[in-house]
Amino acid sequence: MSRKEKILEILRNKKETSVKELSNIFGVSEMTIYRDVRELEQEGYVKRKHGAVLLNDKEETEALMVDTCPICEKPITRAYPYRITIEDTKVVETCCEHCGFLLHSRYEDKKVSAITYDFITENPISALNAWYVVGSSAVPCCSPSVIPFASKEDAQKFSKGFGGQVMNFIDAYNTIVNNMNINLKSCCHPSETVFRIDQLKKKS
Repeated sequence: MSRKEKILEILRNKKETSVKELSNIFGVSEMTIYRDVRELEQEGYVKRKHGAVLLNDKEETEALMVDTCPICEKPITRAYPYRITIEDTKVVETCCEHCGFLLHSRYEDKKVSAITYDFITENPISALNAWYVVGSSAVPCCSPSVIPFASKEDAQKFSKGFGGQVMNFIDAYNTIVNNMNINLKSCCHPSETVFRIDQLKKKS
């Protein structure tokens, strides 16, 4: 029986588990389990919700609530959002790395671990070991964008095409946190434009 099949068997017995728990059960890294869970999710066998791994009941009709980012309050739509584990107990996800760094600033005095995903391969990587392109013209979520890569070489190639600076974790963190002296929502949502249809018609 493969490890993925064993994961499904565990879920059939207990309905819910976590990547950390599975990592301990199988004696492999959390990143290895993430890859298994990702494949099972893509195949439709499991789903993730609030940091837990659950068996995907295909007959379930109840709609799942979409989580919102604790920083900018945008819906978290990425299949694999930025994920922080605080003191091995609390798991928090954000919509992107930009907001992930801002969330880190709330826990500077806590022991944390964080997982992000390579922009090209979508493979999980330790956020601490990743390389980031900060402030490029590519803005998939919040601005200034923070785009993660497993290798510095890939980050440099991306930067040549889309601009931005290549940084390690702490430099990217300092850049985002030190420059965010504005309303957080303004970095993530376009400003509202107030208008009147009748006045627009007069100008046309």
